[in-house]
Amino acid sequence: NYAAGFPAPPLPLHLLVLLLPQCHPAAVARSDYYWVRKGGTRALLEMLNLHQDVEVHYFNIEEHFRRGLAWYKAQMPFTLPGQLTVEKTPGYFASPQAPARVWALNPAVRLLLIVRDPAERLISDYTQVLHNRLTRHKPYQPLEELLINKGHIDPAYKALQRSLYHQHLARWLEVFPREQIHVVDGDALIRDPFPELRKAERFLDLPPRISPDNFYYNTTKGFYCLLSAGHDKCLDESKGRPHAPLSTQAFQKLCRYFRKPNKMFFEMIGRSFSWC
Repeated sequence: NYAAGFPAPPLPLHLLVLLLPQCHPAAVARSDYYWVRKGGTRALLEMLNLHQDVEVHYFNIEEHFRRGLAWYKAQMPFTLPGQLTVEKTPGYFASPQAPARVWALNPAVRLLLIVRDPAERLISDYTQVLHNRLTRHKPYQPLEELLINKGHIDPAYKALQRSLYHQHLARWLEVFPREQIHVVDGDALIRDPFPELRKAERFLDLPPRISPDNFYYNTTKGFYCLLSAGHDKCLDESKGRPHAPLSTQAFQKLCRYFRKPNKMFFEMIGRSFSWC
């Protein structure tokens, strides 16, 4: 069942998550895509209770893209009518090639963009990489050494570049109209998930099945969990992980660095957030 004016997608993909390292949960219907690594994607997906989510890296890795649409379709799980299938791939949002490739697949797709404070996102990004390195017993530089070079923020640091939302969104807006992109406040999604989820439901034409009664605050984990049909669902232990240390001075310097990029991003989306 597809809404009027939105053609059925040519493959069983209902949500493509174009992530920018480190956000919280999200979801979509028909052929819908969204992004931002470490911005809150997993949280939104869990709360919207989507059918399946897969991570393919089709639009941003040349080796995969050259395999063609048949290969891409083969990565998708079988989806019944009324179910939603999601592709959740970190890297799409910041990929220069991805917007045009997604458009070529389905120009009518709607996009969910989940963002959080870019400074917090950067630290969360580093924390995840640090955890993965330590798990494999590999050394990794302290965040401040990567972030600061000769007393100044190093613009070459990859995690910093991924937090320059205005640059990445500009590429998507060259291809997609603004009304096909819904921006989710990833920080608000953590603090009080219901309002953000209701907005996402409306944008995606999903039936309003979520109510405030579906949430409870887990004091152990430090964020909201979903309660449905007598069962609770919380994010795994990787979510809510304590951030790697960063000095107050370095954090303030990072916040100052982001002021101008953030202002440009706010102007592009027509709203602002209470970021550092």
